[in-house]
Amino acid sequence: MMPFLPASFRLVLALCLALAALSAQAAPEPGPEEMIRDSIDDLMGQIEGRRDYFADNVDELKGVVDDSLDDIADFRYIGASVMGRYFQNATPQQRSRFINTFRQTLIDTYTKGLVTFDYRELRVLDSQQRQRHEDQASVAMEVVAIDGTVYPVSYSLRLSDGQWKVVNVIVNGINLGLTFRNQFDQAMRDHGRDYDAVIESWAPDIAVEELEEGGSA
Repeated sequence: MMPFLPASFRLVLALCLALAALSAQAAPEPGPEEMIRDSIDDLMGQIEGRRDYFADNVDELKGVVDDSLDDIADFRYIGASVMGRYFQNATPQQRSRFINTFRQTLIDTYTKGLVTFDYRELRVLDSQQRQRHEDQASVAMEVVAIDGTVYPVSYSLRLSDGQWKVVNVIVNGINLGLTFRNQFDQAMRDHGRDYDAVIESWAPDIAVEELEEGGSA
């Protein structure tokens, strides 16, 4: 049986327990740099020493990449950004279809890069720029090729519902979000603004060779 406690002590104890519970529920989410670093380390840990295996089992690697991107990428935000000015006039079904299609093509592209590009190391830089806005951040990393060539990569993130999510990536000076948006815009022009036709034929064209050469877009 619980011993008798004065009312004032019971009140203080209740407040302490409530604060403890609140602290546990409000544990801070990982910061943008920590989130990217953990995601890269986890992905590389699953691929390390198994690149030849995954080259022959690409669908399995796609599953690994899908799980990794699902944790860190805001696909709805990215999809809307890629659709740009066309997003507003698209039906909810068309928006959803494009976001799903875009997600799959992004996973396919990422997976292909992992098995075809000869890299030695992926590393998140220890020195990062300070955040200018509380809900926006960028995380810099580098991809080191087998020959020692270093390719800079910058992730753009936004804070959404208390979690940091990737919304864009710049690889060796090539802004992937902007490149995809331009390709979507061109596809809409080529197909007479037929959303369904564009979504059905969506196949963004960014080759590994193009990323190696870099750009300033």
